[in-house]
Amino acid sequence: MTLATTPDQAGHASSTRQTALRTLELERHGIAALEAELKRNDEEGLAAQFGRAVDLILSRPGRVIVSGMGKSGHVARKIAATLASTGTPAYFVHPGEASHGDLGMIKSSDALLLLSWSGETNELADIITYSRRYRVGLIGLTSGPGSTLAVKSDITLILPKSEEACPNGLAPTTSTTMQLAMGDALAVALLDARGFTATDFRNFHPGGKLGASLTFVRDIMHSGTAMPLIEAGRAMADAILEMSAKSFGCVGVAAPDGTLAGIITDGDLRRHMTADLMTLPVDAVMTPKPMTISGNMLAAEALDLLNSKKRTTLFIVDADNRPQGIVHLHDLLRLGVA
Repeated sequence: MTLATTPDQAGHASSTRQTALRTLELERHGIAALEAELKRNDEEGLAAQFGRAVDLILSRPGRVIVSGMGKSGHVARKIAATLASTGTPAYFVHPGEASHGDLGMIKSSDALLLLSWSGETNELADIITYSRRYRVGLIGLTSGPGSTLAVKSDITLILPKSEEACPNGLAPTTSTTMQLAMGDALAVALLDARGFTATDFRNFHPGGKLGASLTFVRDIMHSGTAMPLIEAGRAMADAILEMSAKSFGCVGVAAPDGTLAGIITDGDLRRHMTADLMTLPVDAVMTPKPMTISGNMLAAEALDLLNSKKRTTLFIVDADNRPQGIVHLHDLLRLGVA
């Protein structure tokens, strides 16, 4: 039963929706202001400083230590995680814990990325002092151009002032969105500069659906005696026995030189269902030159191919067209690619 909506409820829903839209609009304006700053050709502007920040991180053999307090700290944690997962070793250090021993985690070969919207976060003082004493490269991410963080940093990424979505102008909303976007921009720029590939990405993401989609077909294929294969020239009776024993709904036909000459599927059997089917040579029934894939294809790509071609199995072959394995749609679904 659907409950009727009262005028008060309808008015509340409309007001709530308007608040949500206003929040998104203000945060969008913040991102737009950030984008405009990055487009400016200014030798000391955000774009130039951004490039220097990327160069500084690339030049350091150590890691990127990211830190911030409060909401900036939460964003800093996410930035550190994104950097680490995209080829730039990084971790988060809490500024309070840094003052009580965790400064020992930071080496002169590292680069520091400190977040503070005002640039005057007291809890960052010890990390800043430590970085200056031991010559740790310091990148400040702040909206305060004359702040302590901006002045003390080797490179300062000055974010443009923008109205917070909070109606009181107090809760960090637009500002944290801008910090997060800048962190993502840094991570992606570093990823691109390092030539970080999907293969590299998989090494850091072995779990979950993402890891499954980045798995190579060669890692899950059925190979060796598990493959349904029969030699060319054999009778269909033998081919049907092989199909039944291996349960893939198909059998590959191997040419005398070991290459894959063709494939026989359930559909081929139906099309050739005659009284003499069992005595026919497999060559007369098979579909020649079947679609095959390389073992280097990603599981997600193989699933897309099977879906687009409306097939359930694919043979994996090497560069000489010799069968290496077979993969079934169910293998990909069990992996969690879909």
